[in-house]
Amino acid sequence: MKPCTDLSPADWLVASELPWERLVTFGPAGFPAYARLRFVADPAFDGQHESDAVSPALGDDEQLRQVLDVLAEHTSTPEDCYFCVWDGFGDLGGPKVVVPHRAYHLFAGQLRSAGTSLAFVWPADHAWCVAHDVDPHWAGIGASEAAVDQLIADARLDVVAADPAREQPAYR
Repeated sequence: MKPCTDLSPADWLVASELPWERLVTFGPAGFPAYARLRFVADPAFDGQHESDAVSPALGDDEQLRQVLDVLAEHTSTPEDCYFCVWDGFGDLGGPKVVVPHRAYHLFAGQLRSAGTSLAFVWPADHAWCVAHDVDPHWAGIGASEAAVDQLIADARLDVVAADPAREQPAYR
């Protein structure tokens, strides 16, 4: 991954008129299907603490890596992808992609070179977008129906269909 000084590939994020919570948890609007990759099981009851929940055997980074491996099959540009890293993980210098309540460092590279702690990942052809905000216990995925169906069917992953217009399960 290489730092980008040209932030125009992220214009579709910056120009979004979605509420910021929706944008940072599911990415831009307009995908035929959406899903959530759960890093921790959804709350079983109101008031449950995240520390009392069951976590999958695979860590967040490994699950995200596997999701990106599947999504690589659903883009014509796996060699030309973009990655946003939340600036809360440290100031890396250079210009930042800024949306309400968040700022990110932008990187470009091949999908297989994706690092960890990624807030957004998308290919240049905009075939899909993965959004992983710092607060929820899951990452949102916008993609084609075929891509989302394949992710849901993958037994290695805890992926469920989602409607970004609805409130998502959250720990309180």
